[in-house]
Amino acid sequence: MPRLTRRRVLLGAGSTILLGSGFIWSSFRRDLATAERRISDRSRIIMTAFGALEYAVAGSGDPLMMIHGTGGGFDQGLRFAYALRQRGHRIVAPSRFGYLRSDFPADPSLAHQADAFAVLLDHLGIDRLPVVGGSAGALSASAFALRHPDRCSALVLLVPVANVTGSDPVEMGRLQESAVRALLTSDLLYWSALEAAPERIIGTLLATDPKLLPNVSPSERRRAFAIASDMMPIHARTDGMLNDARQAGQPAKLDFAQLRMPLLLISAEDDRFNTATTARTIATMVPHADLTIFPDGGHIWLGHDEEVAQRIEGFIAFERN
Repeated sequence: MPRLTRRRVLLGAGSTILLGSGFIWSSFRRDLATAERRISDRSRIIMTAFGALEYAVAGSGDPLMMIHGTGGGFDQGLRFAYALRQRGHRIVAPSRFGYLRSDFPADPSLAHQADAFAVLLDHLGIDRLPVVGGSAGALSASAFALRHPDRCSALVLLVPVANVTGSDPVEMGRLQESAVRALLTSDLLYWSALEAAPERIIGTLLATDPKLLPNVSPSERRRAFAIASDMMPIHARTDGMLNDARQAGQPAKLDFAQLRMPLLLISAEDDRFNTATTARTIATMVPHADLTIFPDGGHIWLGHDEEVAQRIEGFIAFERN
């Protein structure tokens, strides 16, 4: 190839790479800005002994507190509770320690998180309400119910992630753990993974078999991808996620047998975080517990969101009467 032709080819390839890189960077910056706008001006802050606590309230009717899972914040809590809000509940959705605008105190223990929730209820003038804890949020929901039983009229543990059998439910190999840690601490890396292989994010971080996606309704498919994309901006959730990994991996220091309020446990048999086993184990500790295990749906109960809302609503209504 003549030298001049080679130079033109190389210059053309370089320009293409630069243009492609510029497009990718601008797309990333645009999507990050969109994610930041999505959560701005939708929440409020109160000060507690543990620093700032962020929360949002949506809907009207009887109050219900929805405690989000890993990768969440108040926004995930509102999404998890959307069908309950449609059924006439006023949803109280806090951001746990280290998520979004909630501070990460020196001691982010479950006990302190539970006490912060009690301060929030005082601030809102709510004496008592049902509490739903999803995924890793089931731990702080249980801690709240144990430390403040007079404030919790009913407890729902939805796909509870907890070490109640002596093994980490989200245990990974060293290489896999390093890759996930890098992914969860970088907006650019997470965005890139989400753009390139969103189904893989659903299969790994959301512990739900992507093969279920073609078999559920369009609204349920949208919900799955929305849960994954809602984790942006991920840098604002990193402290909380890493803390969740520590707490979920350690043997749960909660005496579930002391739960005296009505208890509902919900999971799916194919949840890749094995929360069906966790739910069954907790149910054996609490003789009055009500247990629902779906045959499929994974960690985000894919295809069962309406059923889950109906089950929770029926449980709360029955216990209220």
